[in-house]
Amino acid sequence: MKTLYLMRHAKASWEEPGVADIDRPLIPKGVKKTALVVDYLLKRDTVIDLMLSSPALRAFETAKIVAEGLNYPAGKIRTERKIYDTYYDRILDLIYGTSNDLNSLMIFGHNPTITNLANLFLHPGIEAMPTSCIVCLSFNTLKWEDLPSVEALQEFVIYPKMLK
Repeated sequence: MKTLYLMRHAKASWEEPGVADIDRPLIPKGVKKTALVVDYLLKRDTVIDLMLSSPALRAFETAKIVAEGLNYPAGKIRTERKIYDTYYDRILDLIYGTSNDLNSLMIFGHNPTITNLANLFLHPGIEAMPTSCIVCLSFNTLKWEDLPSVEALQEFVIYPKMLK
């Protein structure tokens, strides 16, 4: 069984003039709301074998919050430029290329790409993932590269407003 978690980064700042998009930090509200999602994951006894993040500061900061909450070593979060780019097929390459020794993968990315990626597996799809939203999908297979030929089971779609 393979489990894929797709997470949109937490709410980030638009307030700092002159800051490049890739360098936009999280705002305190985003940190607080992500903690609600982490609590939900802890109640589900979530264990992640590999975390991949966009190199954008807001995505990486979100990944670090989740990692800390799940006791995943922050130093093992891998950043991948392909996640920051706007093509979900490049993220699919990362997913299908994941080592089959790993059973759970969490990816931290951006809209609209992360929603489009989730909708490849969700039926019906979702309109848009809000900030700090996680889509969890499981696949009855032993190989990541087999995901295109295996039906995805939607385990959950959760975001902070659902957890208040």
